Amino acid sequence: MKRLATLIGVAALAFGAAGAASAADMPMNHDGAGAMHAAMGEHSMPGKVTMVDHKTGMVHVLSMGMHLTVHFPPSTIEKLKAGDKIILHLGYSIGG
Repeated sequence: MKRLATLIGVAALAFGAAGAASAADMPMNHDGAGAMHAAMGEHSMPGKVTMVDHKTGMVHVLSMGMHLTVHFPPSTIEKLKAGDKIILHLGYSIGG
């Protein structure tokens, strides 16, 4: 469960449908030494927002029968509200 929370914690939020991108289009992440790593294990999950805390950036989402809690910078979710249908784009990279 802790691993799922870590994976969900790196989720990116987008409204509406988004097209699939090739691996070459995927963002690269820097590790502490400056090396680049492509995101891995990427997939998208449709969901419905059940609660938003605009002060902390915590968003509760019901997706595929699971209750998820994800975090975003508060300024990026100013217009998000309970009942909104969203797509979570999930991915992770291995790093230190």
